[in-house]
Amino acid sequence: MEDRNVQKTYRIHPAWFVAVIAFVALVGAAGFRATPSVMIRPLHDEFGWSLGTISAAVSVNLLLYGLTAPFAAALMERFGIRRVIMAALVLVSAGSGLTVFMRQSWQLILCWGVLVGLGTGSMALGFVAVITNRWFVKHRGLVTGVLTAGGAAGNLVFLPVLARLTESQGWRVAALTVAGVALLVVPLVGWRLRDHPAELGLGAFGGEYEEPKPIAPAGAARTALRALRQAAKTRPFWLLAGGFAICGATTNGLVGTHFIPAAHDHGMTETTAASLLALVGFFDIAGTIVSGWLTDRVDSRVLLGIYYFGRGLSLLVLPSLFAATAHPSMVVFILFYGLDWVATVPPTVTLCREYFGASGPVVFGWVFASHQFGAAIAATTAGLLRDQLGTYNAAWYGAGALAILASLLSLMLFAGKRLKPIAPGIGLVNEPATA
Repeated sequence: MEDRNVQKTYRIHPAWFVAVIAFVALVGAAGFRATPSVMIRPLHDEFGWSLGTISAAVSVNLLLYGLTAPFAAALMERFGIRRVIMAALVLVSAGSGLTVFMRQSWQLILCWGVLVGLGTGSMALGFVAVITNRWFVKHRGLVTGVLTAGGAAGNLVFLPVLARLTESQGWRVAALTVAGVALLVVPLVGWRLRDHPAELGLGAFGGEYEEPKPIAPAGAARTALRALRQAAKTRPFWLLAGGFAICGATTNGLVGTHFIPAAHDHGMTETTAASLLALVGFFDIAGTIVSGWLTDRVDSRVLLGIYYFGRGLSLLVLPSLFAATAHPSMVVFILFYGLDWVATVPPTVTLCREYFGASGPVVFGWVFASHQFGAAIAATTAGLLRDQLGTYNAAWYGAGALAILASLLSLMLFAGKRLKPIAPGIGLVNEPATA
């Protein structure tokens, strides 16, 4: 019989190939998620739908994107990573492609909100947590940062292209382009993505060989809800979820959805505004990777406190920076905001693993759901404020104040209790925090 204590040897550990394929899948999923901001104005002009109505569809997308994450993480435990991701990419492609046939606003909500929300939610940050938890021990924080940057890379690749396609060919061509790209990623995932290092006869990178845990007989929904029930009894969960809800409100919900129409209000062309938002994605790649590197070395609570505080200050300044052209002050904002965009993810994933042990990926799925809940509220609220007040200023100032509050919530984690996992599954127990 094969000695399972002796790992197979590879010149390059397969964990790195898995990380590359995961990165590509995340970039593909990010494609359609980059389109709302460039399609709001064209949809408004063609169908006459209010910004509030279109923002509601965005909110459904953002909400499902988050709520799907914990169930998708549980499905990955039940059926394997590869099957779930392939199905998710097909959903994204279908939802994106079907938008070209819509005539009424409810169809926008169904395609853009429900189908794409479910598909991209299955490839959300819970997917990142599952990959890093299974495949990496060494450099786990760094890899988390790199994979998280996949979404930013998607924005960077797609936003300028989609803006130009929308401007020259119409929004339908842009939607079909995203559908095609997402579909092209499916065979790549089927070819190289593996569910567990034990399939290849080795352990995680930097770790020892471990037999895969038996598949839980409970359904994905039961596993996810059980994790939520246990985590919701703890103070750290609510502090993390509260901070991450504000994170979503101040990134995807507000800036990601409304930056382009807000810039357009001040005379800036949509192509220029989309290029600025793409720069956010460019700097986000660097910021998230550096944040992952720092997470391996600095207390995650301190990092979150700094990230949220800086974000709050920048949002309070933003209303005074809008103009018809991209002047240097706006470029400085874009640089800073890009570095900070999802730099919060690696420390948040680390804290979920620290507090909730082996249940960390599923619990992080729920924390991420709060992120998207905050994003959904912000997307709709900002659209309604713009419709009623004729300006986005109230939304920017409110978001800045909330980000400073998130900084305080993160620092309050120092006063909380630590959690010690009592079993490989979902069980947790409180124990006093250590200094």
